[in-house]
Amino acid sequence: MDTLRGQYVSCCSVITGCGFSRVPRSSATIWKDVVFRDIGVPLQKPIVVGAPMAKSRQWQWIPTKLSFQQFEQFVLPHLSVGSRGPSPKLTLHAIFNYILRLLYLGCQWKELPIETDAEGRPEIHYTRIYDRFRQWEKDGCFDAVFTGSVGELHHADLLDTTVIHGDGTTTPAKKGGDNIGFSGHKKVKGDKVVAFCDRHCNVIAPFVSAPGNHNESPILREALPVLMRIAKAVGMDLQGSTVSLDGVYDCRRNRKAIFNRGMVPNINANPRGRKTTKRGRRPLFDAAIFKERFNTIERVFGWEDKFRRLLLRFERISQLHYAFKTLAYTMINLRHFCQA
Repeated sequence: MDTLRGQYVSCCSVITGCGFSRVPRSSATIWKDVVFRDIGVPLQKPIVVGAPMAKSRQWQWIPTKLSFQQFEQFVLPHLSVGSRGPSPKLTLHAIFNYILRLLYLGCQWKELPIETDAEGRPEIHYTRIYDRFRQWEKDGCFDAVFTGSVGELHHADLLDTTVIHGDGTTTPAKKGGDNIGFSGHKKVKGDKVVAFCDRHCNVIAPFVSAPGNHNESPILREALPVLMRIAKAVGMDLQGSTVSLDGVYDCRRNRKAIFNRGMVPNINANPRGRKTTKRGRRPLFDAAIFKERFNTIERVFGWEDKFRRLLLRFERISQLHYAFKTLAYTMINLRHFCQA
């Protein structure tokens, strides 16, 4: 019995908080009719400890790096490549994956884990990666890569734009910078963006940003032209699509802006403290469509938080932060083509 108990302590996890050691990943099975003197509880059924957890659904896996073939297909055609000087020692594919690694880990540039060469020295300095990132952001490459990802989804018939869900999200900024304001609702200092996605959690329009103290309702009227421009660039037809929004965007001007573009607004009415029902005809609203937003646009914002660099804004220059955010939305769109 003592031998069996010792084996149990060495391979099983804590059951009652009695100080047992941590379990390895391999499973351990303890059969019935075994009584432990330290616990004093008979085990009537076999217990499997350390069993592997169920994996998430494959389509929900967000890539954090790209293979060489994926990079050549989705990213390289939209990147600016220098025409003069010697060719770089490290490929653009490796540099792009280093940027993705920084976006995923959320570390500082100088703390970016860089591989070593045959002589044990870092294969590239982090400042070279940062300079390339700044150049791609200046040339608008990240926006082009995002537009290309939407086009790939459209050509592969993976978009469902019968309903378009939109919402805003606020990112705290701890170090200050431009385009920042204090949000009285969130009680944080930062900036906010408004984004759109389809019914399959694919981001179909780049976000429109504003300081955290701005109301999201006017931002929608700035985001709609961007949505239509992306749709025209990739060949999407949004005529007759339903735009589902929450009560923050409930106003006559927003509904008119959506109607003028051939789409149907589905906005939850905002009572604004009224004690009686507002006079006039009720606007169109489908509660079932509005309920989908918790599994669409809110899920997209949850996937965005996987990239730790976006949990807090540390970039003082807002364009750099928005480049990271655009890159994260691109990875969300490419999850259909980059499955592990």
